[in-house]
Amino acid sequence: MELLLIRHGLPERVERDDGLPADPPLAPRGREQAERLAHWLAAERIDALYTSPLRRAHETALPLAQRMQLELAIEPGVAELDQDSSTYLPLDELKASDPERWRALVQGGLYAGVDLVAFQQRVIASLERVIAAHPGQRVAVVCHGGVINGWARHVLGVSSPLFLFFDPTYTSINRFMAAKTGERSLVSLNEAAHLR
Repeated sequence: MELLLIRHGLPERVERDDGLPADPPLAPRGREQAERLAHWLAAERIDALYTSPLRRAHETALPLAQRMQLELAIEPGVAELDQDSSTYLPLDELKASDPERWRALVQGGLYAGVDLVAFQQRVIASLERVIAAHPGQRVAVVCHGGVINGWARHVLGVSSPLFLFFDPTYTSINRFMAAKTGERSLVSLNEAAHLR
């Protein structure tokens, strides 16, 4: 089967002071990215569509679900590392406005208080359930950069000390193959031609 992991579109910046999770919606540019993604993938057969429960992923998946007349299934196991954080700062915005803080975050600060081994195990278990439920099909999962990195690390056997070893573009498509015999392989990372 073919597994497409799609990063959500650009979300709004949210900084809450009440301790509740930020869970931001898509910014206007993120909604445009989601529409472009849906238009681009309409030419492909997709048999099933899953999304993270977080708002930015769900809002990204909706145009694709509507265009392809697919039921949108929620997969809690592909929620992001920061799902409980009261702050969400789009990293490209942070990189432009505060390069030092951005550097500190991507070099490990994003993981403060996160059990990365448990996170990756959750991601792997969730995606393996999706794979098992769809033999011989093409399935899209709209999720997050950390989820894509966790699965890619697993498939490629990456041992870099940096958990986020690459930066998936917003609404990028990352393709993997999953054989019935258990082999998992990478087809492509960071496809973003639909954004041109």
